[in-house]
Amino acid sequence: MSRIGRKAIAIPKGVGVKVEGRTVDVKGPKGELSFSMPDGINARVQSSSVFVEPEVVHRRFKASHGLTRALINNMVIGVTEGFSKTLEIIGVGYKVKKGKTPHEVELDLGFSHPIDYKVASDIAFDVDEKNLRIVIRGIDKQKVGHVAAEIRGLRPPEPYKGKGVRYVGEEIRRKAGKAKA
Repeated sequence: MSRIGRKAIAIPKGVGVKVEGRTVDVKGPKGELSFSMPDGINARVQSSSVFVEPEVVHRRFKASHGLTRALINNMVIGVTEGFSKTLEIIGVGYKVKKGKTPHEVELDLGFSHPIDYKVASDIAFDVDEKNLRIVIRGIDKQKVGHVAAEIRGLRPPEPYKGKGVRYVGEEIRRKAGKAKA
């Protein structure tokens, strides 16, 4: 059995977890999430914990066992605390502005035109006062990470001057420029 999968998932107060067949539904103060478990994995709710177990102890189910437990745990954390990723924009003239709604943002990244980036209503953006950082917030960890990766992919940091969009704390390996002979 998976070491991660054997750990019980504690359910905090104010969170409801319901398992029906292969579907796990989690409701909390920040929202509601649903997940379909893979074949060969079962979940059960006992008192204030969720237990994830493989139907058969087999090599094939070990990875799914730990993964399923981690995904359900992320759902519980998401509906209670939420997830966030912070991006910083580095470069002369590069900036970000809030859009008309909290679910859109306008990016000036050195192109001839600004980029309007819009997402679904379950993701929200916060922009700092200097227009150089974006905080992406949501209850689904996968969606938050995906949106952050898409925005970073619009202008990834380049290795010579370090200009572009990067995660806060990300280190860019810098290259030396051309050397004169």
